[in-house]
Amino acid sequence: MKTLNGKVALVTGGSRGAGRGIAVELGKAGATVYVTGRSTKGSSTNNWPGTIDDTVAQIEEAGGKGIAVRCDHTIDLETEALIKQIRSEQGKLDILVNNVWGGHDLWQNPKPQPFWEFSINHWDTMFTAGVRAQLATNYFAIPLLREQKQGLIVHTTFWDEYKYAGTFYYDLAKNALTRMAYGLSIDLKQDNIPVIALSPGWMRTELVLSTFHTDEQHWQEIDALKDTESPYYIGRAITALANDPKIMKKSGQVFKVGNLAREYGFTDIDGRYIPPFSM
Repeated sequence: MKTLNGKVALVTGGSRGAGRGIAVELGKAGATVYVTGRSTKGSSTNNWPGTIDDTVAQIEEAGGKGIAVRCDHTIDLETEALIKQIRSEQGKLDILVNNVWGGHDLWQNPKPQPFWEFSINHWDTMFTAGVRAQLATNYFAIPLLREQKQGLIVHTTFWDEYKYAGTFYYDLAKNALTRMAYGLSIDLKQDNIPVIALSPGWMRTELVLSTFHTDEQHWQEIDALKDTESPYYIGRAITALANDPKIMKKSGQVFKVGNLAREYGFTDIDGRYIPPFSM
């Protein structure tokens, strides 16, 4: 059902994982989706599977419209140029999904460790290429959103009722994103633009599947993955939010995807309702 026909969306960090799932679901719902990231055809970050071109191809296969724009969101000039392109080509922006996240760049050692055993480079991957990259995207995109006096901004994050998120830098960065959504919601209330932080559960991203030496066709054989959700689950949550006429009541809050699935009545791609994730 093309419930978002005529809407223009921007999904940052859309080469793989949650970004791809979100972009595909918004495209299936009828939105024109700009997909950004550093990975393009023939040049994928760290040789990981997935590029922005692959995501756009998947959107188009589902009958939607996607536009791939290579953008390193740590470079302000590139982010600014992206928003200028959207303004020139579409004249507006309705949905901004801040999903860009550099924390995976040190994926080779994802195991929990004490703060002092991690490289201090984790600050740059999670704050420069994560928190600041999302802040900069807001900085350049919000003036375009404000022109319509409506829209939706979503920050993907992690939140579990103030429990520690497992490692120091990750916990600090994800809580910063949650507070960013709250602060922006106050500034944008007069413009009727809700800002929401959204926390998925344990997703079967390409990197997670690779860690367990499996794929989307065989993950059911791995007992440790039985409670995981696909990256499309959070995409369906954002689509539901974008269609909610009373969305302003949720502005400034942080939600778990599983709770929104129960509220809005959607399921994951395999038909399962997956409860909200808790550590």
